Amino acid sequence: MSDLRIQTYVLGGVSTNCYLMFHNKTRQAVVVDPADNGAYVLNKCRELEVTPTAILLTHGHFDHIMAVEDICRAFPCQVYAGREENQLLQDPSMNLSGSMGMEQIGIEADVLVRDGEVLSLIGFEWKVLETPGHTAGSVCYYLESEKVLISGDTLFADSLGRTDLPTGDSRAIVRSITEKLLALPEDTMVYPGHGEVTTIGHEQRYNPVAVYSRH
Repeated sequence: MSDLRIQTYVLGGVSTNCYLMFHNKTRQAVVVDPADNGAYVLNKCRELEVTPTAILLTHGHFDHIMAVEDICRAFPCQVYAGREENQLLQDPSMNLSGSMGMEQIGIEADVLVRDGEVLSLIGFEWKVLETPGHTAGSVCYYLESEKVLISGDTLFADSLGRTDLPTGDSRAIVRSITEKLLALPEDTMVYPGHGEVTTIGHEQRYNPVAVYSRH
């Protein structure tokens, strides 16, 4: 049985999925897209007796990044994001943090990752897949040994991310989904930035991007 455990917390005004992923034996953890409630995430870490060592960002929109600084203050985490996302992360007008009646925020990633790079974190290998479209620097993280894909706001159950926000590109997101994500094994579990967990096999059959590409 795998030692990977995944806890999902739906946080914030737009119901963002924050994933607390940890090794069951070592209790080391990775926080994926910590959303806007650092106190809640840190409380869950204490309850589960896990120690975050890294924060992985799928992209830089406000609803995925607001709690980064709170977690980094509590634990010495490195922050990872796509190499094309740094400007959006740092600019409140691009990451939209000022537009929702929330404080304007800009953060800087410690590590900018690129397509095909493999990160060794908490005893697992996380392959970076650059998936531009929702934003120019959107990335997904694929744990092949665990049959797990963290898809951010690129691929949703029966849907896909919007492309009408800064650096979005509708053609790019279709390419990212068809060429990178739907090419993965169909038994891969997909953990998206919003909504329900799905599988690559389900999306190969029913996602509108896949259906459209067959016609």
